[in-house]
Amino acid sequence: MGSEGLSRKERERLRQREEILNAALQLFSLKGYENVTMQEVAQRAEYAVGTIYNIFENKKELYKALLLEHCQRFHERVVSTLDSAKDEMTALKDYLKAKLEIFTQNISLIRLYIKETQGARFNPKAGMEEEIRELYNSFLSKLASVFESGIKKGIFRNRFRPRDLAVALDSLTTALLFEWVEDPENNPYPGDQDYMLSFLLESVLERGGNNVSH
Repeated sequence: MGSEGLSRKERERLRQREEILNAALQLFSLKGYENVTMQEVAQRAEYAVGTIYNIFENKKELYKALLLEHCQRFHERVVSTLDSAKDEMTALKDYLKAKLEIFTQNISLIRLYIKETQGARFNPKAGMEEEIRELYNSFLSKLASVFESGIKKGIFRNRFRPRDLAVALDSLTTALLFEWVEDPENNPYPGDQDYMLSFLLESVLERGGNNVSH
């Protein structure tokens, strides 16, 4: 959220909001959502609890804001990556590279999401609020358009629906990354974007898997 053109009071409120969200993320990741109180968030952020309630109505709204803000950042990152690619294969590889970076740079948030969605974690939309679902569906449409374009150009076989390919690629990589985040000792890092792309696409490339790494 930009601060250009805001008053000093508004900038101060933004700063407080960011510090509160950071404190909440630390606590939620460590103890779980249900085991953290607003008083604890206030203490970690070094604010009076009344300041927290002036910005967030309750703990649920705080948690929702935390997830939504990060999801918006993730969405902007991957969509801009897809939009700026020179061709379909580059778009997919750049998307996967960005996703790997997002996971490794936001381990605390990812662990929090895994913990709170529990057994439903392999459904990317499970437990999400409406706004987050809308972001995810918008992203899937963008990723599906890459596959659709590739099918029209003869890069991919005209056998699978573009939306299904988008869901499969995103779900597969999410599952592999979640396994690594949950238990890195027993689940090695999934690898680079070429490996992850080959894992799914060698069966759908029109001219075989050699195109994946080029």
